[in-house]
Amino acid sequence: MSSKTKNLIYFEKWMDPVAETMLAGEADINLQKLNFDSPEDESWAAVEKAHGIQLLPTFETREPFFPERALIERCPDLLAFSVTGAGYDMVDVKACTEAGVLLVNQGGANAESVAQHVLGLMLVLSKQIIQGDRRMRQGPDGWGRWDFLGRELTGHTLGIIGLGNVGRQVSELARQMFNMKVLAFDPYIAEADFQERGAEPVGFDDIFSQSDFVSVNCPLTEETTAMIGDREYRMMKPSAYFITTARGGIHDEAALAEVLSEDLIAGAGLDVFLPEPPPADHPLMAFDNVIISPHIAGITAECTYNMASWAAQQWVTIFKGQRPPRLINPEAWPAYRIRFERITGAPVDE
Repeated sequence: MSSKTKNLIYFEKWMDPVAETMLAGEADINLQKLNFDSPEDESWAAVEKAHGIQLLPTFETREPFFPERALIERCPDLLAFSVTGAGYDMVDVKACTEAGVLLVNQGGANAESVAQHVLGLMLVLSKQIIQGDRRMRQGPDGWGRWDFLGRELTGHTLGIIGLGNVGRQVSELARQMFNMKVLAFDPYIAEADFQERGAEPVGFDDIFSQSDFVSVNCPLTEETTAMIGDREYRMMKPSAYFITTARGGIHDEAALAEVLSEDLIAGAGLDVFLPEPPPADHPLMAFDNVIISPHIAGITAECTYNMASWAAQQWVTIFKGQRPPRLINPEAWPAYRIRFERITGAPVDE
């Protein structure tokens, strides 16, 4: 493959322009920006010739350009997809693997920002900061400061579902800042990993029954879809809070609203919904003890820079014929190596 013939496409934007700057200096990468408002035929002409596609987040991607089997079949020279952050639930991983197409993510790039958001939600809920702000804006009458009696985080128990890049950072912050006891459920890590990440391994039900705060930090997969519902919420302490910055679809929103209406838990902090954004009349928005944010846990200047620069560097690695560091479907590697040499004329490094 000759100079500037490794076609890398993206729609609309990167999370941070640093990626475009980094990739502009690569002699063999032809970086192409596409727009969803352009004629579909024009976009398909570029997509079908792509060797790499940098994806937008799920709710910013438009049909018919979802990373699914139909698109993969139209792109015979496609080598890899890269997602914006850690989540890849919109990608047809099975179709990628069967076609010898790699899928990579930027897992870990958002860990610090998301973890801080988790702690932020815990603080504003337990200290009733948002509730106080809302009430004060209505005027000085009909309330007193004792209506907003709060609780410290210090010494309380945090239960984490998913002790990966984000979960481990949540654990560290909670322990170091507030001396919290951390419980965790994660069936994909070893016992030594729990110890290294400062958490006590417990069963799934124990997270809900024993924790003062439950934080969901696992990916959305077939296994985790609808994993948390009425049964789990009703296990929680009346004084406990439910926090999620993971993905909509893991927790049952209607069941959460029902439990809150019965005053069975203290409140919730929600950064994710299904779909996004949720409608203005969403039942969970009616509760004063529910704090919501528009999927912005990872939207910080530092995080978006990390995600874009990590993605750019990973594309450089891929197009050099090297194994990318954050490969989601390693099962595709044998077929990918054969395809890469056929398409580019260069072998893949072992």
